[in-house]
Order: sequence, then C-alpha cells, then structure tokens
Amino acid sequence: MAISSSSWELPLVAVCQVTSTPDKQQNFETCSELVREAARLGACLAFLPEAFDFIARDTTGTLHLSEPLSGNLLEKYTQLARECGLWLSLGGFHERGQDWEQTQKIYNCHVLLNNQGSIVAAYRKTHLYDVEIPGQGPMHESNSTMPGPRLEPPVSTPAGKIGLAICYDMRFPELSLTLAQAGAEILTYPSAFGSVTGPAHWEVLLRARAIETQCYVVAAAQCGRHHEKRASYGHSMVVDPWGTVVARCSDGPGLCLARIDLNHLRQLRQHLPVFQHRRPDLYGNLGHPLP
Repeated sequence: MAISSSSWELPLVAVCQVTSTPDKQQNFETCSELVREAARLGACLAFLPEAFDFIARDTTGTLHLSEPLSGNLLEKYTQLARECGLWLSLGGFHERGQDWEQTQKIYNCHVLLNNQGSIVAAYRKTHLYDVEIPGQGPMHESNSTMPGPRLEPPVSTPAGKIGLAICYDMRFPELSLTLAQAGAEILTYPSAFGSVTGPAHWEVLLRARAIETQCYVVAAAQCGRHHEKRASYGHSMVVDPWGTVVARCSDGPGLCLARIDLNHLRQLRQHLPVFQHRRPDLYGNLGHPLP
C-alpha cells in the first residue's frame, strides 16, 4: 500500500504474533527477535499477546512457571526495552502477586514498559475466562487466577493514550467505553483466542469496540498449536476508529505494522460526536470514573 510522505511522520506500532509453549526461554527468544525487528523497522511501541511468557499444559504447570513482576523474566524484558529504545506492551504476564502466599493463585497481568524499561502501568485482568464452548474444550481461568480489582487509567505513550485490557475483556463494552471516556485513544486486547470462538467473534468484536469508542484497537494474538492440549486462532490486527482493519498478521508467528493517526481520530470524533450525544439520564453512566 502506498504511503504519503506525511504519513511517515506518524507513530509506527508493531503487533507481534507468537506461539507460546511451556518453554519460557524459547518463548523469550522468539519474542525478543520480534521486538528487535520492530525496533529496526522504526516502531515506537511493540505489542505482545496474552501469555507471551508461556502457555502451560495444566493449572499446576501454570502456577509453577509463574513469577513476580520483580522476577528474572520481566527483568529480561526491561533490558530489552532499554536496549531497543521502544515501549513494550506485555499483554498477559502470569504474575505472582503480593497475595501469592495466601491465595496460591496468580494474576493475568498486562504490563506496559517505557523505553527506559520502567513499568508505567500494570493492569490485572478483571474478567476471567470460565466457559465451556462445544468443540473448544472447557476453560476455567479462575482455577489458577485471581480477578484484578480495578481498571487502570489510560497511559500517555509516543503512539497515543493507551487503555489496557486483556482478551476476554473485549466482550464487555462497559470496560472499553469507560477507558474511552477516561481519554483512551488506543485500546489493547492482547489475546489467546480459541479455534471456535476466533472465526466467529474475533474480528467483529474488535471492530465493534473500535467503532463504538472511536479508538484505535490493537490486538496481538497467540497463534497455532502450543502443545497437545491447546491451540490459538491468531489473526493479530489493528483496527482504526472507523472500524477498518489497517494491519493484519499472516498465518504463523510474525508481526504487522500500523501507523497511528490521531488527527484522523479527532476528526472522526468531531464529525460523529457520539460521546456528546449520550443520554445518561435514560440509561446511566457506564462504569465509574477512573482516577
């Protein structure tokens, strides 16, 4: 696709698609190669999917492989962000929180690192995936994971103000609308979508969240077979505020690139001012104001 000379001045983001396994070191090597490629291509921010650190075979393995935010794996990503000079959205880290000793459960934590390697935000997934989809197998995330207690305010980055979410959160428009009303310009849904729900719901949900919030939506996804018990749909993508898919990963591990045009976003919101037209007198305000 031809790009006008002015568009080269827009911030470039990279969306990374991987196939995580129980091998944490191999997963890090795969992710770090993609992050370095993103940096070489000029991206200011790279997005990694949910469970970028590992996908274990069972709950016992998940708990055994988990680490605190102060652990060795996140330190590697801190060094990687600093070395490459770009921001990292680490879309779903299996975190042993401060209550690990009491609960023996973890958090599904979306960590945002700046280009100095500092943690600038950490969102813990609030909607846990406890479902039984015919043909996809049962998933009970709450067996190993605690729900997060709160949403995080959108964070200013070189690409725009980012609102943090994770995978199943995309099915709850109250969350995305709350983030948009708090100033988000980019919504992130790092994911590991299944092979049944993926073809049916993945793209339409992402486009719906973009259209109703008038935000960019960035969705880095797991793809392929992780082990004998689990596979993911892939199809990582970026959707613009009009609902157009502006970047999409091909099959298999890799990355796609998109430029974030905040002027386009602001013009759309001016031409179609849906947030000014809301009627809280009829149906109330969705969610609670973020700090």
